[in-house]
Amino acid sequence: MKNGGFMAESKKEIYDIIPQKYYPKTELIKENNDFEKVTTILSATQIQFPFIAKPDIGLRGSAVKKIHNLEELKTYNQSANFDYLIQDLIPYSNEVGIFYVRFPNEKKGKVTGIVGKEYVIIEGNGTQTIEQLIRANPRFELQLENIRKDFGNRFDEVLENGKKLNLVPYGNHARGAKFIDVSHLITDKLHQSIDEMCQEIHEFYFGRLDVMYDSWSDLEAGINYSIVEINGAASEPTHIYDPKHSIFFAWKELARHITYMYKISVQNHKRGFPYLSHKEGMHQYKLHLEQSNKIVNF
Repeated sequence: MKNGGFMAESKKEIYDIIPQKYYPKTELIKENNDFEKVTTILSATQIQFPFIAKPDIGLRGSAVKKIHNLEELKTYNQSANFDYLIQDLIPYSNEVGIFYVRFPNEKKGKVTGIVGKEYVIIEGNGTQTIEQLIRANPRFELQLENIRKDFGNRFDEVLENGKKLNLVPYGNHARGAKFIDVSHLITDKLHQSIDEMCQEIHEFYFGRLDVMYDSWSDLEAGINYSIVEINGAASEPTHIYDPKHSIFFAWKELARHITYMYKISVQNHKRGFPYLSHKEGMHQYKLHLEQSNKIVNF
């Protein structure tokens, strides 16, 4: 965290430095754990079905699954050739990605961008099947095969008129969520509530917080919300992916945030924290590639 963020980021290591009140119950399951031990861990943590299972070192939503019962957990555990997390579902329906920056020599940080997320949600009309509703939306159709893995036995079901069904319950770009730039919602009140929370995370200066919340007024007030994840140095200001933005806007925002990270690193170096060595950087890069290959082939 000290130089601005993490490399080959272990989600569990990140959760461990966040005050527990800000994120859901989460437990690490090590690779090759037998299923009996997994069920013992599940019982001890009191995480309830349904819950989320996801790789400890993730890649754009790959291998993230909603687990409904022991049989699904057993299948996931047998297939996972990586460390993974089990995590309580967050009881809020809205999600945003909030980019936060604070310079080590300054007392207050700031929000530099916000991305809103539109989930893959279909609405029934009483005549079309789930599969037909998916195919009617070009963006959703791109996720057809992934959705089939979870809903294939329901593809011929006709949704009643007005009924909504969230097909991918996590706001990830690669899994079909649409990213919308809502940076216009940044206010002094939001700056304050997010800064107060981030300052409780030791040596955290740069990154994107994926947050679920109940209402926007609650989020501004710092209540009724939960952190899904925090991404550090590998973070992108994902509001650049709003379809309304040009490539030039994206380049400008990337340059702005890379400059923030550079300045933070320089300040932390002057405070006595070493730069990442080439050897360690290559180690982290190889670890990332190794983990990515495992997850992509999941």
